[in-house]
Amino acid sequence: MPRTTDSRHNLGIAPNLLMRNFRASEPDRIWLADITYVPTDEGWLYLAAVKDMATMEIVGWSMSDRLKSSLAVDAMRMALQNRRPAPGLICHSDRGIQYAAGDYRRLLYAWKAVASMSRKGDCLDNAPMESFFGSLKNELVHRTRFRSRQKAKAALFEYIAIFYNRQRRHSTIGYRTPEQTRIDMAAKMAA
Repeated sequence: MPRTTDSRHNLGIAPNLLMRNFRASEPDRIWLADITYVPTDEGWLYLAAVKDMATMEIVGWSMSDRLKSSLAVDAMRMALQNRRPAPGLICHSDRGIQYAAGDYRRLLYAWKAVASMSRKGDCLDNAPMESFFGSLKNELVHRTRFRSRQKAKAALFEYIAIFYNRQRRHSTIGYRTPEQTRIDMAAKMAA
């Protein structure tokens, strides 16, 4: 099994601003980010994802056959460009080198977002992302043999964009879908 977190680096570590308080009263205030891996017949496929804690929506993701900092950057860039958050957004991740890398930190700085990192070796500090990856693996990955990375990418896209964000109901948001929660919150904020 590949390791997706390498915290043995000399890059800067952001403080843990959340301390496991993942509650956000409106979208685009707290995002969590992490990376997992998916087995295929061609080798591993890595998935970086970004989750909004108010809506539980996966707002950004990226996939690659290589575990590089660009994977985390691409997922965060997708989220930032699609959601266009106000300054002060907290982007929480583990201490992996991908999230401590200069290109990732510069991206957050350019959008006036604030980095936050889990305590060393404490996966509970990013529990909602671990929960998403657990659901993804239980509902899709462990039930499917992917013959190619391309087939895995297509299935992961469908799971995230169609099923998870638009159809899957979540107990933490009143058994609504992430998409419906975002729409309801936007209407409430506009009123």
